[in-house]
Amino acid sequence: MADHQRHRIHPVDLEAGHPRPTAPLVPQGSSFRSDKGAVPPAATRPPPPPQHQPLPPPPHRLAPQLPLPPPKRRRGCCCRFLCCAVITLVVLAILAAATLGALYLAFQPKAPRYSVDRLSVSQFQVDSSLTASARFDVTVTAANPNARIGIFYERGSSLGVWYQTHRLARGSLPAFYQGHRNTTVLGVVMAGQAQLGSEVMTALRDAQQTGAVPLVFRADVPVRVELGTLKLWTVTSRVRCDLVVDSLLNAGSQIKIKASNCKFSIKL
Repeated sequence: MADHQRHRIHPVDLEAGHPRPTAPLVPQGSSFRSDKGAVPPAATRPPPPPQHQPLPPPPHRLAPQLPLPPPKRRRGCCCRFLCCAVITLVVLAILAAATLGALYLAFQPKAPRYSVDRLSVSQFQVDSSLTASARFDVTVTAANPNARIGIFYERGSSLGVWYQTHRLARGSLPAFYQGHRNTTVLGVVMAGQAQLGSEVMTALRDAQQTGAVPLVFRADVPVRVELGTLKLWTVTSRVRCDLVVDSLLNAGSQIKIKASNCKFSIKL
């Protein structure tokens, strides 16, 4: 029992009396070999491979904006109506021109001829107020040279004898029909009054002395043309005859027509 107590082992704290070493167990610059091989020193160790950072995303590029096509113009009803109207008018004009051309070739129309063949003064008086009262007997000749065209002279005609801008007398033609290639002689009585004035009377007396008094005969006559059995619409036949007579103030005397020039036109 004594021996057992003599050899009792007590635990000893080894770290209590000995300081911990502060120097590294393996000196710097030396290599340490382990079972797996020698470990190289820190200075000679290859640096760790660089860590690849994720690349930033590429900048977002905006696609260039292409210009928008111009909006298509829509033709409205008004535009279509105008186009149809224009086309219709053109077609009608072509048809009318073709019809007139065919009628011209078929009938070969010629303008009628008019003339003042005789003019006599049955009355011409001027009172103290210089108002002239005149009465003329006029013979008018109308000739129709067409072989296939007749002329209807309708009522409502207007005839006049003028000196300068003053109408001395007026009259009208009777209604009648003029056949193909026909010449009609008409006697017309024309009468009227006009305020002349002193200057006009002086000019009229001067022309009377020279034996050349200028007068103008005008006629507006509504007529209808007959093409075969077809009667066209009414138009106005206008006649103007520039006359030169030897006398005007001598009432009851036969007036000699020294010059006559008649023109014909149509008013639609």
